[in-house]
Amino acid sequence: MRALRLLAASTAMLCAAAAGQTPWNVPVPPLPQTEPPPHPKPHPKIFDLYPQQPSLTPAFTIRVGALGFHSPGSFYLLRRRALVSLDFLDENRLLFTFRKPALERRDAENADTAMARQIQALVLSLPDGKVETQALLTVPDQARYLWMLRDGHFLLRDQAGLEQCDATLKPQPYLHLPGRLLWIAMDPEQQVIVTNSLEPATAPPPTSGEAIGPSSGQAAAAAGAQKPGPREMLVVRTLRMETGKSIKESRVPWAAQTNDWPVNSQGYVESVRGNGAQWTLNLDSFSGAGKALGQVDSTCLPDAAFAAETELIVKTCVVGGGGDLTAMTVPDGARTWQAITATNAMWPQLVMAPDGSRLALETLLLKRPATAYKRKKLIGAQDLEGQMVRVMDAADGKVKLESPLRPILDGGGNVSISPSGRRVAILNDGAIEVFELPPPAKMPATGAAPRPASQH
Repeated sequence: MRALRLLAASTAMLCAAAAGQTPWNVPVPPLPQTEPPPHPKPHPKIFDLYPQQPSLTPAFTIRVGALGFHSPGSFYLLRRRALVSLDFLDENRLLFTFRKPALERRDAENADTAMARQIQALVLSLPDGKVETQALLTVPDQARYLWMLRDGHFLLRDQAGLEQCDATLKPQPYLHLPGRLLWIAMDPEQQVIVTNSLEPATAPPPTSGEAIGPSSGQAAAAAGAQKPGPREMLVVRTLRMETGKSIKESRVPWAAQTNDWPVNSQGYVESVRGNGAQWTLNLDSFSGAGKALGQVDSTCLPDAAFAAETELIVKTCVVGGGGDLTAMTVPDGARTWQAITATNAMWPQLVMAPDGSRLALETLLLKRPATAYKRKKLIGAQDLEGQMVRVMDAADGKVKLESPLRPILDGGGNVSISPSGRRVAILNDGAIEVFELPPPAKMPATGAAPRPASQH
């Protein structure tokens, strides 16, 4: 009988536990959830409409026909060639450069100068558009040739490397390399410069202080159309701009790559692919240390750029077209805002204000969502609605200006933001249009909660 009583008590305890009761006041953990986790929300699909006119009235315009500029022919469309550059030297002066077709030279006997061309450079005062200085400058090919520095200076790519100019438009030697310079990148504070060039593979390797630079998948330049010779290697150098001292130098095999890699004064950001569409963003320090900034989901290689020393803008893609534009702080990786990009947008380009306060997103707009062209081998001019730009505050992603860009210049160079972020200049409808904007929003504190996605 005693054994039966013990068995009955044990059975009662087990049944009570199974029922979620607590006999003798002993806590019992809840049963595990058996329901499947909810499915993630589908990514919103945004289809951008081509703006027929700017959302703001220009403060003043400068007609470019009188300056000698003519829209490039349809031959250049979708070839991503650098045909113009438009940059603020300061708040009251613009540097406008463009190709001069009648002055292009072809030297079949000299391969190094066969693609060289001359461009017309003009320094324009604002708001009257008066030409203060003009000159003809020689560039080696049809890739990007001009990068702005601070205090009204800029770098110009030539056959031997880089030259430095100012408003006088008189180039001075800046950096010469033993090979063919392809591309450069600078941090927002312009403390370091990264160059990549094709150089003879038989040249002596780097000596003391050699370190590993960007991996071969990240290191090739956007001027990838220039294929290396049979005995050439891609050489990546990171230099201190003030002293010219080398921080890193590496030689890697050539790898076709169509985008730059973002760099700040501490290191560069590399995208490392994980499972499926997952990517890890790593900040690889020049000292050799590394730090993971976070993970993003993207069906394409994430495209990133530093808006400021501590703010990174990341562009990702999703299935079905479109994607996200995300701002995150560095080095903690906190996300401050996110915007949705359109399903019919193509070839996005980011243009940053020198002080990092604002950014401009240029895109080509297709007539239909990008997925409608997946069976098509090539996209042609007949598939394009046009080119447009949106100017946003880097602090919160809010749009301050939207405008068409005519003619289409898919190589960029047709949008510029002034050093203060208060003025924006665009090349549109045969004129340089300059817009006055209110003061930009202030940057959020590091670690701030992300703002909800907006429809951009």
